[in-house]
Amino acid sequence: MESGDAASLQPLSGRHTLKLTHYGRKSGKPYEVTIWFVFEKGRMYLATANVNRQWVKNVIKNPHVRLSIAGKDFDGQVQFINDRAERGQVLNKFSRKYWIYMPVFLIGRLAQKLGLISNTMGAFEVK
Repeated sequence: MESGDAASLQPLSGRHTLKLTHYGRKSGKPYEVTIWFVFEKGRMYLATANVNRQWVKNVIKNPHVRLSIAGKDFDGQVQFINDRAERGQVLNKFSRKYWIYMPVFLIGRLAQKLGLISNTMGAFEVK
C-alpha cells in the first residue's frame, strides 16, 4: 500500500467493515467479502476466526487485494502473520476496536483452552 493510501485510510479507521476483493486460486475470478479491519499507526490489519475460509486460502495463494472502505478503493498486498506473538498483538487490536464482541472472544478463548475447539484464528498485514 502506498504511503499516500495510508494517509487516506487514517480518517476511515473508525469504520467497522471493509469490502475485500480477492482472487480465486485457480480461476483468478474476483470475489468480494465484507470483513473487519484495524488501521493503526499507518498499518492495516485483517483478521479471521477461521483460516480455512476461502478468502483466506485465496489471499495466501494470490496476495493482491482490493479494499473498499466508504466508497474509497485501495490496492494492496496481504501478508499472513506467521509469528505467534505478533499475531496475538494484532488480534488484541481487534479486541480493542470491536470491544462489544468481547464476550464472544472470551468464550472462544475459553473453549480453545478447554480443548473444545481448535484455534483457527489468523491475521494479515496489508501493505
